Amino acid sequence: MNFFEDWEWECPCCGKNNMQHETKVMLDVARFKANTPFVLNSACRCEKHNIEVKGSPTSSHLKGLAVDIKYNGNEERYDILNGLIYAGFKRIGIGGDYIHADNDKSKTAGVIWLYDEVVK
Repeated sequence: MNFFEDWEWECPCCGKNNMQHETKVMLDVARFKANTPFVLNSACRCEKHNIEVKGSPTSSHLKGLAVDIKYNGNEERYDILNGLIYAGFKRIGIGGDYIHADNDKSKTAGVIWLYDEVVK
């Protein structure tokens, strides 16, 4: 099962694609379980693009271990979250219209956080 095209993993400014195999497999499992399309807002990033989007200097996107998935509404957000947790993602961030998921083993696992635009 492969729900994603290679271009979806690429950095939009330079085409960098270092998405890790394990992350891609986990996302395919999550997408299958969620039974809803995953539209990736962000996957791999080069350092220049990471700075432009105000990403963390230690962003897991730089390592090919993270994606941001767009969602529309509460039901789709639930389905995506359910799929990500089922697939084994243990680091999830929730934004106003996207969900960050990564499997970066160098960072604290078992966490879900909210981005500022969600906290009102």
